[in-house]
Amino acid sequence: MFEPEDVWSDVQRIRSEAPLIHNITNYVVMNTTANALLALGASPVMAHAIEEVEAMVGLARALVINIGTLSGPWIAAMLKAASAAKRRGIPVVLDPVGAGATRYRTEAAQRILTDTPPAIVRGNASEIRALYYAESETKGVDSRHDAAAAAASRRHAAAAASSSQASQPQPKNLTPISALGGKPAEAKPPQVKPPAAKAAEAKPAAKTPAAKPSETKATAKKPAEKKRQEKVEKKGKR
Repeated sequence: MFEPEDVWSDVQRIRSEAPLIHNITNYVVMNTTANALLALGASPVMAHAIEEVEAMVGLARALVINIGTLSGPWIAAMLKAASAAKRRGIPVVLDPVGAGATRYRTEAAQRILTDTPPAIVRGNASEIRALYYAESETKGVDSRHDAAAAAASRRHAAAAASSSQASQPQPKNLTPISALGGKPAEAKPPQVKPPAAKAAEAKPAAKTPAAKPSETKATAKKPAEKKRQEKVEKKGKR
């Protein structure tokens, strides 16, 4: 959770440093995105030519990729820019606009997610779901699922990827995407104790019953009585 004080502190830092934010984004939102970044105090730049994206990333403090208006050269530029950002260690924000609407768009988003896992993925429920299941569809750029469905697909994908022993039930008519970008959170397998250990814990070792006082005394008397009998026998022989 973000605290209001932390958000305001970040805004003040952005305004004092005016970081350059490199955007490879769609034509529809270029102007709005630029104005929003300017309002925050950042310095936006829109650059999608493959000939310059690597150099621009070298100057930027963050990279934003929005796949809203795709083409082959744009995808190549996005991958090149994301790779450069990864080498530099600057954050990448991916907006998989319309992922799930067409195979071309979905595979482009999945490839970016796989090759250079972003710090943040911004999308609606259907777009997020499409990153994990090949047949998940969106209504153009609008969502056909709610947030709970997106969260459920993420949990299922993480569990299926991290569990090699238990077979997880697959949602109907959905093919899991194995390459999710980075390593999914690993579910820790339950610690199962060996059967022998369980049996030992369930049934403690049987204790030897303590001898009764009368039995102990009787046992102690036997050697003494035997000695007396031997002495009597020796005297009789004499």
